[in-house]
Amino acid sequence: MGFPDAKGIFVYAVRSPAVGFSSESENIGIEVSAVCAFIIGGADPGRNLAAHEDISEEDCKKYLQRKKEQADQPLQVPAVDSSVPKTSELMGITTRDDPYGNGTEMFDAFICYCQKDLQFVQEMIRELEQTEFKLKLCVFDRDVLPGTCVWSISGELIERRCRRMVVVISDDYLESDECDFQTKFALSLSPGARLKRLIPVKCKTMKNEFPSILRFITICDYTNPCTKKWFWMRLAKSLMLP
Repeated sequence: MGFPDAKGIFVYAVRSPAVGFSSESENIGIEVSAVCAFIIGGADPGRNLAAHEDISEEDCKKYLQRKKEQADQPLQVPAVDSSVPKTSELMGITTRDDPYGNGTEMFDAFICYCQKDLQFVQEMIRELEQTEFKLKLCVFDRDVLPGTCVWSISGELIERRCRRMVVVISDDYLESDECDFQTKFALSLSPGARLKRLIPVKCKTMKNEFPSILRFITICDYTNPCTKKWFWMRLAKSLMLP
């Protein structure tokens, strides 16, 4: 089928995200799926073509404006990976843990203490870590990262990361729920002190009675002037046992 008159051909472009219309339409960003040729009869082809050219120009302007608005919008994605924590509860709980779980920090002893006895714990660090003993102590305020349940961390460290536990005893210790939990948990792992896992240390003169659950375990008494010169050596040797 031929076209009797080139002026009688009206080209109508239908938009599509698939196929380009022409080099000119590609330059202005219009994509088309088909070119439909119609033979226009009984009317002025030039007038019809001009009318449709006006419509096409208006559509082009709207399309370009919409593209510009989309380009100006900030990039949004359904989910941002970095906003979702991927670390499990018991991974990366100490300062030297591998954050991906490939390595966990181990200690010679977990130190159970209350905040008011922190000064004594600092002296313990100097005497046991920074001397010839070179022990590695787990001190909550220094070694444990924030952000995890204190009970879960305590259980993990006492049972799996520390060979022994030193309990710093004072009147303030008796009022600490955290110390009470840690002590009872450690005792449950070594009933009757058969594994020598728990070592009580009396750091201050006490007004209250010594904890009854620890009375059957031999202690290191920092308050006794007659034995104080042997105190750190005895404590270090007990922590160095296999």
